[in-house]
Amino acid sequence: MTNDIAGDSGEQFGLGDTTQSFFFSPKAPGPGGIIWGVGPAVLIPTATDDLLGGEKWGAGPTAVVLKQSGGWTYGMLANHIWSFAGEDSRADISSTFLQPFLSYTTPDAWTFSLNTESSYNWETEAWSVPLNFQVAKLVNFGSQPVSLFAGARYWAESPDAGPEDWGARWGMTFLFPTAR
Repeated sequence: MTNDIAGDSGEQFGLGDTTQSFFFSPKAPGPGGIIWGVGPAVLIPTATDDLLGGEKWGAGPTAVVLKQSGGWTYGMLANHIWSFAGEDSRADISSTFLQPFLSYTTPDAWTFSLNTESSYNWETEAWSVPLNFQVAKLVNFGSQPVSLFAGARYWAESPDAGPEDWGARWGMTFLFPTAR
């Protein structure tokens, strides 16, 4: 698959690095139905191609705040990651991630979402601002709930030699609900 992830460097296909967030949150929503959580975020260098990851370990704070009402969900997810270990020849990481989101879920488990997954690279002083529209459907494979999704992405802002214009995304998320 040829694309512009690395300019004219050739082909890239594989997994990128993983950012895992952990949230500490009250069991019940707060006043006004606000749900929130704070905790650490960890960057794990899991990229399968040098062009798809930073080859650095990182960590920093993360927070989420949201409200759900009548099928609507809206809120914001944010984190900041600083690198602390990894390949010395690769650039250090200092990156802020901001994800405001709005979605509506129908009674028959279709979800329509609009968000941005914006990031600011403090090392290069560059923004990445993709606008995303997504449609998802909750289904069951046997007893396993799975969310299938597809969507369109438009790059409102990207760094030099970064992605441009329109793109598509699709995937699946395995869900592991806990009993209440």
